[in-house]
Amino acid sequence: MAKTTRRTWIPDQHGAWAMLAVPFLAGTLLAPRPGWTHALLFGAWLLGYVAVFHGQQWLRLHARGLRSAGRHVLPALVSGAAFAAVGVPLAVLHPWLVPAALLASPFVLVNTHYARRGRERALVNGLAAVVPACGMLLVAARLGGLGPAGAWPAALACLLYFAGTVPYVKTMIRERNSRAYRTGSVACHAAALVVAVLLSPWLALPFTAYLVRAAVLPGRGLKVPVVGAVEVAGSAALLVSLPLLF
Repeated sequence: MAKTTRRTWIPDQHGAWAMLAVPFLAGTLLAPRPGWTHALLFGAWLLGYVAVFHGQQWLRLHARGLRSAGRHVLPALVSGAAFAAVGVPLAVLHPWLVPAALLASPFVLVNTHYARRGRERALVNGLAAVVPACGMLLVAARLGGLGPAGAWPAALACLLYFAGTVPYVKTMIRERNSRAYRTGSVACHAAALVVAVLLSPWLALPFTAYLVRAAVLPGRGLKVPVVGAVEVAGSAALLVSLPLLF
């Protein structure tokens, strides 16, 4: 029963969890004054994701007239209410969180549009999801006393990495036979390496590794859990690097 409940309530988009956690934690670690409000904001951030996920899944299935849409209603309502219970007091304490959330809304609308059409796996949809996730580094940093001027290089490094994972993962799974995707993925990683080195020469280490994996691993028939493990390692390397370098 517990496993069934987890499957029903917890989104199964495994790659999304690293994208939700790494920028936020990096921003918290970069901040000179991390505090208990970071824990509350992190909870609100995860609850908001869960609520939006179930809302979008309901919309996708409902648009096709499928009765299975109903299973997403309760998780969406409960997680949405929990998000409000945590998020509203935070917004009262820190009113600037409201315009920060509004800046993310266009990207959420893009994701909702693709969800309604049943095209969540579209490249543009994946890239749209990356932007507000990496923007949370700026939010977490500011909550701890570090302004955008000091946090943007780390946020850009996150954006470079997670944007690159979108085409790369496709070359490993859904587009494993696409030469165009492989070429595009390698080109994106090469460009990301150049920009990352301009941010910090030490970023050449992880971003070279990201480029190598994008060039070498596709076509080798790796199992999905192995692909996921490689990405966990890549995310961990980024999380360790950013507080040390910025």
